[in-house]
Order: sequence, then structure tokens, then C-alpha cells
Amino acid sequence: MSRKKILVVDDEEDILELVSFNLSKEGYQTTCVTTGEETLKITRKDPPDLIVLDLMLPGMDGLEVAKSIRNDSRTADIPIVMLTAKGEEADVVAGLELGADDYVTKPFSPRILAARVKAVLRRNETEPSNGTDILSIHSLVIHPGRREVLVDKKPVHLTYTEFGILNYLAQRPGWVFTRSQIVDEVKGTEYFVTDRSVDVQIVGLRRKLGSAGAYIETVRGVGYRFKE
Repeated sequence: MSRKKILVVDDEEDILELVSFNLSKEGYQTTCVTTGEETLKITRKDPPDLIVLDLMLPGMDGLEVAKSIRNDSRTADIPIVMLTAKGEEADVVAGLELGADDYVTKPFSPRILAARVKAVLRRNETEPSNGTDILSIHSLVIHPGRREVLVDKKPVHLTYTEFGILNYLAQRPGWVFTRSQIVDEVKGTEYFVTDRSVDVQIVGLRRKLGSAGAYIETVRGVGYRFKE
């Protein structure tokens, strides 16, 4: 089995060495770059299995890089773990809204970063399906096995988190779920995320689904549910 390829992006050489060393110890094949422009060039030429992306980069910053990656069909599905020194909710929310799968704030524990990388890669693996679990709700079709979503027979590109939320709610129409329940199901109980971050994911999901986004209802003071 080939080693997973991790692209590490940071403008600080000591951070690159620290991250690369610890991920290599975990069995990953790492490549390091220092700019957003280099990141996009390498990602399009030889897509990695995951990107560890610093937000504070010279020139094109991490948020711009993430947006460009998500808007390119060749790279849209590559998992992204953000590194942020700010640690502010607004930065985390902005990154998640652009499609990042997880985040780690600086200063960070290399072991925690490696664990987050492992968790994201594990979550991103497509589970086998016999095709019998396809959900069809009016114009919306969800295929959990292929992580595929169609609206009016047209594919909708979702992040892992967005797909997980949609599938979780759609599998149980009419049930109301709190934000904490949604996070636990999609990310795992060890994942720290604010209520605002869940709300942002829902907003992005509705926007991508277009008219079908109306199936996701907000239950004020509680959470969300999928229309019966």
C-alpha cells in the first residue's frame, strides 16, 4: 500500500521542518512549500492526499489558496487541514466556509496535528456500498457510497463535512439534531468546533444545493432537521 502524500504549506522553515519530520515519522510522504502560488502549482500537477495549509502566507494567503483549490474540479476533493496562528473564531469560520476539513491553532502539538491528519484521511476514504442506500427526495439524489449528490440530475460538489451533514440529516427526515450531535456524527467527539462553525457549514450547504437547500430547516434554539 503506497504512502499517503501530504503537502505542507508554511512560510516559516522551522514549522515546515517540524511538521514534515513528525508526519514522516507517521509514515507519510511529505512535500514542503512556502507560498500559495507554489501550492497551487504542485497541487494541480501532482495532487496530494491532503494539504496542511497555513493561513498567514506572503502574497496569496491561505484562504485564497483554499478557495482556489475548492473551485477547481481537479483539486476540489483534496482534504485541507488549516494552520492558524490567530486562533480567532472568524478565521476558523472563514476557512471552514471555504471547505477546510479541520484546523489546528499555533502553537500546536505535532502529535495532535498528526492525529488530526490521520482522522481527516480516514474520514475522507469512500466507504463501499452496494448501491441500495441511495436517497431520492424530489430533485435531490444522495448516494452515500460514492459521496455523490445530484440536484435536478446535475452533480453538486460538497466538502466532506457538507456531505456528512446532508447525509446525516436526510437519513432521518423529521428528526431534530442539535449542533453538538451533528459535530459528533460528522467529525467525531474529539473535534472542537463552535456553534457558529456548524451554522456556516449549513449556510454553505444550502447555497450549493440551490432550491433543494430548502429541505434543511432551522429549528430555532435547537438545531436543524431535514423536511419529511
